[in-house]
Amino acid sequence: MKEQLQEIKEQATAAVKSCDDAKELDALRVKYLGKKGELTAILKSMGSLSAEERPVMGQLANQVRQTLEAAITAKGEALKAAGLEKKLRQEALDVTMPGKQRPLGVRHPLNIVLDELKEIFRGMGYTVVDGPEVEQTKYVFDMLNTLEGHPAREEQDTFYITDDILLRTQTSSVQIRTMLKNKPPIAIISPGRVYRSDAVDATHSPIFHQCEGLVIDKKITFGDLKGTLEVFAKRLYGEDVKLRFRPHHFPYTEPSAEVDLQCFKCGGKGCPLCKGEGWIEMLGSGQVHPQVLINCGIDPREYSGFAFGIGLERIAMMRYNIDDMRLLYENDRRFLVQFR
Repeated sequence: MKEQLQEIKEQATAAVKSCDDAKELDALRVKYLGKKGELTAILKSMGSLSAEERPVMGQLANQVRQTLEAAITAKGEALKAAGLEKKLRQEALDVTMPGKQRPLGVRHPLNIVLDELKEIFRGMGYTVVDGPEVEQTKYVFDMLNTLEGHPAREEQDTFYITDDILLRTQTSSVQIRTMLKNKPPIAIISPGRVYRSDAVDATHSPIFHQCEGLVIDKKITFGDLKGTLEVFAKRLYGEDVKLRFRPHHFPYTEPSAEVDLQCFKCGGKGCPLCKGEGWIEMLGSGQVHPQVLINCGIDPREYSGFAFGIGLERIAMMRYNIDDMRLLYENDRRFLVQFR
């Protein structure tokens, strides 16, 4: 038995010394020191020894166990240290190398224009309000005096979900909700997405962004509307901006006017962008129709007001000399990074 113990000690010590893998080292531990290991098997057979031999062999077996355990522990720590050193070498960083520049995102031109628009109107005392994009026909048409038979209510112009539910064609529905909820004085703008069945071209899209404004108070006139829009246009485009008011008809305003901005590309001479007219339609506006006030529970004999609707895409195009609306939706990084 003494020879067996010595042989196990030598074999195990040599195997541990030559081991270079943690899994292999653990396998050696199980082989020699496990419950079914070679050293354990010898210890279990010590019952066959005489009373005089048993203490001597027991002491020798313990010494062999302690030697192997110490060798395995030391080797394990050495392998762990070597693994860490290897990992540090592989993952070493050269702190003297220049860092990698990570590209930063930029605001979309529509958001830039919208933020400027909000700032301008907030400076004039307006509040920004929002409303649902999936809307009821009564808020989009009925209460805005747009009765059955009006072209805007036809399916070729409007996206219907049911007969009474649609994707809003304008943010005027927010004006109605505001007048039903709040009594005058009212001064709001309502920006957001709107949907119309328009063919895609350089100046039209079935999905676009609009910002409508509403003012309701005592003795509000068309002059207040004109002055407000002139201040807005000058703040946005500069003091040299030229506006043109054209008589128009909207069922929810009376009198009504289209407001045009002199074409930024040709300076009013006529070009493909302005379709040879020298002017680009900027917004629709007018005095709030008395029937709309009545529909919202406001007495038109005491209160009056004006409303306007602005297309954000057209503002952005005029502001940044963009001649094709589709560029705003294509997510082309080469286009967007220009607005850094």
